[in-house]
Amino acid sequence: MRYDKLVRDRIPEIIKEKGGKFTSHIANEQEYWQKLKEKLQEEVDEFKQGENREEVADILEVLEAICDFKGWDKSELQILKDKKAESRGGFKERIILEES
Repeated sequence: MRYDKLVRDRIPEIIKEKGGKFTSHIANEQEYWQKLKEKLQEEVDEFKQGENREEVADILEVLEAICDFKGWDKSELQILKDKKAESRGGFKERIILEES
């Protein structure tokens, strides 16, 4: 079966332990960035179907990988998030804008 997708670091080891065979390669910078974006979409789609905490954890894992790849400080992102929530609000009020 062909996958051609980014997988967690231990997946090749796990396949090997189970007696499976695989081919893989290490992505260059450009391919890694593209595969991270694809993985984020994959995990979001899985969350939309499963709606559980495990899927949210997977999304967070990919977001952390994106931050690491881009060299973004997670505490700075929290500050940006907080500033945006302060100026525009969050989503706690459940407001649905119908028309404007």
